[in-house]
Amino acid sequence: MADSPYIFEVTADNFSQVVLQGSQQTPVLVDFWADWCQPCRMLMPVLGKLAEEYKGQFILAKVNSDENQALAQQYGVRSLPTVKLFKQGQPVDEFMGALPEGQVREFLDRHIERESDKLLDQAMAVLAAGDQDSALTLLRKANDMDPGRARLAVPLARLLIDKGDAGEAEALLKALPVDERDSADAAALLAQLEFSQQASGLPDRETLEQQAEAGDLKARLQLANKLVAEGEYEAAMNHLLTIMQKDRGFEDDIGRKTLLKIFDMLGDDPLVEQYRRKMFNYLY
Repeated sequence: MADSPYIFEVTADNFSQVVLQGSQQTPVLVDFWADWCQPCRMLMPVLGKLAEEYKGQFILAKVNSDENQALAQQYGVRSLPTVKLFKQGQPVDEFMGALPEGQVREFLDRHIERESDKLLDQAMAVLAAGDQDSALTLLRKANDMDPGRARLAVPLARLLIDKGDAGEAEALLKALPVDERDSADAAALLAQLEFSQQASGLPDRETLEQQAEAGDLKARLQLANKLVAEGEYEAAMNHLLTIMQKDRGFEDDIGRKTLLKIFDMLGDDPLVEQYRRKMFNYLY
């Protein structure tokens, strides 16, 4: 990595050339660090790995703040590590602290368009026009080009599900790195797949409704799972609240635990806040 064409040690003598002039052509990520700073040492290999992975789509400039205090002061560095992104000779964004790799990727991807992102945009355009097969080809190519990104894997998995290949979709999502797999979109889609699997092979809806009305909590839980798989989230959550009301201990508080899975899956949906309040009313 010391000989990497994408990573430079920068001082006051070459800052103008590497950062100010260099960022006219390529984004430059400037890492202000110091030997004594433990978070700096945690972040540095993450930045180095990404610089190699992005293969010149950005340049990493490392500035030892103790040895270049005037530079650090000039750019308002008040804590370490501080990382600033320069484009066209100007700082355009920054973050502080040792962020995990997934968050650093998100930071970079706000400013750096990758070839895989261009393919993703093309795929979404042809999908909107109704051409699923071409979209699938483009999404596979993008994911193969740039694996391990939820941004690419999630739309590919959704399309696979729509085309009836839930198994490949699940395998694709579970193969993501942990921080990407835990992202909101990937986690939501995995939860959706889990509900679909649980709903598979259940009795028909009318039968489950009759059993639930007769007091069968297992049937009510199965009905809730079936409703989630069919996209009827509010009805499902009402059944889960009923399970909580009738027997909090049923299957180790499965009513509450299943509600939490639905909340995670729905994300910012207004139903989440509404039913979270209802759940807390049952709890307290």
